[in-house]
Amino acid sequence: MVPSFTWLLILDFLVGTVAAVVIVVVVVAVVVVVVVEVVVVVVVAVVVPVVVAVAVVVVVVVVVVVVVVVVVVVVVVVVVVVVIA
Repeated sequence: MVPSFTWLLILDFLVGTVAAVVIVVVVVAVVVVVVVEVVVVVVVAVVVPVVVAVAVVVVVVVVVVVVVVVVVVVVVVVVVVVVIA
């Protein structure tokens, strides 16, 4: 039995629809992958150095504060010892 022209049109429509859906899914997947890659690159290029810079500043500030406190304590101890002596 030879399929009628109508069935060929319906089959053509279904195949075209499936192909269109597959193309859209592939394009969306590619766009998602590209967006994720861009976000990862931005995070690695911008956020990581900022976090490292902030960490370095915090460490430097803590070290400076500790050094200042130690110097003040030593000066106070020396002054007290000199005054008592």
